[in-house]
Amino acid sequence: MSYRMRANLMMVGVNVFWGLSYVLMKMGLDSLESFNIIALRCLLAFVIAGGFFYRRLLKAKLSTVLFSFLLGMMLFLVFSSVTFGVGMTSASSAGFLVSLTVIFVPILHCLIIRKLPSLPNSLGVLFSLTGIGILTLKGSLSINTGDALCIGTALCYAVHILLTGKLTKGEDSITLGVLQLGFAGGIALLFSLIFEDPSLPSTGESWIAILGLGIFCSAVGFICQAVAQRYTTPTHTSLIFATEPIFAALFAVLFLKEVFTLRDAAGAFIIICGILIAQMNSLSFNKKGGVYRRRLRKRESSL
Repeated sequence: MSYRMRANLMMVGVNVFWGLSYVLMKMGLDSLESFNIIALRCLLAFVIAGGFFYRRLLKAKLSTVLFSFLLGMMLFLVFSSVTFGVGMTSASSAGFLVSLTVIFVPILHCLIIRKLPSLPNSLGVLFSLTGIGILTLKGSLSINTGDALCIGTALCYAVHILLTGKLTKGEDSITLGVLQLGFAGGIALLFSLIFEDPSLPSTGESWIAILGLGIFCSAVGFICQAVAQRYTTPTHTSLIFATEPIFAALFAVLFLKEVFTLRDAAGAFIIICGILIAQMNSLSFNKKGGVYRRRLRKRESSL
């Protein structure tokens, strides 16, 4: 098995964990408050990931620490909006709505560079908006607060991705990623102390939720993603990310006994189609780039 195939399989495993995270958040919210969950999740992940990369952390530059703080604040917004959102909507709907990050990233990038989006991106947005309408607009023709927060999560995460791409230039990306977990957990703990009554999990279910979120969904997910992305392409990564909401819906039906209606399935399917259509532009670019690189290597070998 090639390194790329192993990396792709590893990313599928990461998406399984992230799909499961919506179910675990639902479980944790039964006995813990939102900021408390975020603090426990991020700080546990920081301790575990920091244990693997402690040598890098000891050599961190001041600029890396400052950039990590900025990313940590953004990550705190992402985790806050999704945790509150999951508490107000179904885990399956949350998974599909948060996956709209894949759509928001190219759209925000086009706004930054002041350029119209490509045809695949435009069609992807159209399909995704149609899917959102089918998935979230019920009899009252209004989106509930939980669904709106999950869409906000996708937007915040898109900003976080673009900001990460900007700030990681010339920095140790792994150190940046580990430190941002610590800062996000610290900010969440501060908010929990101010607005909540923070505590450790008191039930077996809440312990399972926090350990699952901290160890598998955050620490292991982060480490595996960092390793896997060294051997696979960004396009493959984006396409694999499209499986996350599928796993979220599957686990919600299996463990939370959520009812996934035909209407929900249709809306979810259209959102996935929109995400895949939006990636056609990247696939075309990578294909052309691959042809060019092969021609260049052939030319060099003949010299």
